Amino acid sequence: MINEAASPKLTVKIFFNKLLAGTAQGTIIALIPNAVLGAILKYFSEVTAIQMIINAGLIFQLATPLIMAAMIAKQFDLAPTKMMTVSGTAFVGSGVVQFNSDINGFVASGTGDIINTIITAAIAVLMVMAIGNRFGSVEIIALPIVVGIGAGFAGMLTYPIITQITVIIGNLINNFTNFQPLLMSVLIACSFATLIISPITTVGIGLAIQLSGVSSGTAAMGIAATTIVLVINSWKVNKSGVTVAVALGGMKMMMPNLFKYPIILLPVLFTAIISAIPVALFEIAGTPQSAGFGLVGLVGPLASLDAGLNLALLILAWFVIPIVAGLLAKFLFEKILKLYDSSVVFKYQG
Repeated sequence: MINEAASPKLTVKIFFNKLLAGTAQGTIIALIPNAVLGAILKYFSEVTAIQMIINAGLIFQLATPLIMAAMIAKQFDLAPTKMMTVSGTAFVGSGVVQFNSDINGFVASGTGDIINTIITAAIAVLMVMAIGNRFGSVEIIALPIVVGIGAGFAGMLTYPIITQITVIIGNLINNFTNFQPLLMSVLIACSFATLIISPITTVGIGLAIQLSGVSSGTAAMGIAATTIVLVINSWKVNKSGVTVAVALGGMKMMMPNLFKYPIILLPVLFTAIISAIPVALFEIAGTPQSAGFGLVGLVGPLASLDAGLNLALLILAWFVIPIVAGLLAKFLFEKILKLYDSSVVFKYQG
């Protein structure tokens, strides 16, 4: 058996890339079911069986830290006992379960803080690799105690600090709402277009700062722009499953690409800027709940429809303009200016 502690080729860069690849895969597995089914099925929630399916998606989403950490551990080829220890450790440090003194019990919600989940999983992986096989026959007992509780406790300590990153970003974006509508739309769209392929949760920010009205619509449009750009550039580069996953909400699959090839932000931001213009012109609105989803489950378009946008403008604003802008960005930056090769920078790194 390969000793995980003896891995001379594991550089800081490779370690970081493995963390990102595992995170990208894990978030897709965990978030897609609720993102796709929840938005559609909510209109039939009065049916008991449908509500149970919705609840199943929400409960499955709670396992995001577990799934993410398991996929991270898989990147390091850890044995099952070590893999599940890392997974459980990240769940502890993620903050997805919090003690509520009002009810004197624990409450689970959301997905936890993705950044702190990554940090906790990283600590657990490093501890597991450092320990190696030293625990011998008592590994199944000692490893969960030493690593699970030790690294989990470390994650609990870093959680309040790391969550401030989301608060700071949220407050910065919230300041954009004080600008005139067009500038506000462009800035918010670009912010969310970038965040959706980063470890930051756009849904969490949208809810935290209670984006509503046009500011919510433009946030969702920024995410929609990123989705369309990634689909356009992934279509002939990656396997169809990757492209379909991105279209259904798996934009975070491209996190490793963002860190390795930041140039992918160029067509993303270009498309987001163009797509933000009709949001301001037509006053396309949304809700705090729709701000972080974009086209996923058609949450953004349906929210704008509920807010009074007519169907013709909906199709124009949410699909025609972003698609045209995305195609123009590909033609301009790749074919004319030759700033990147999509077969390289958009090639799935997972």
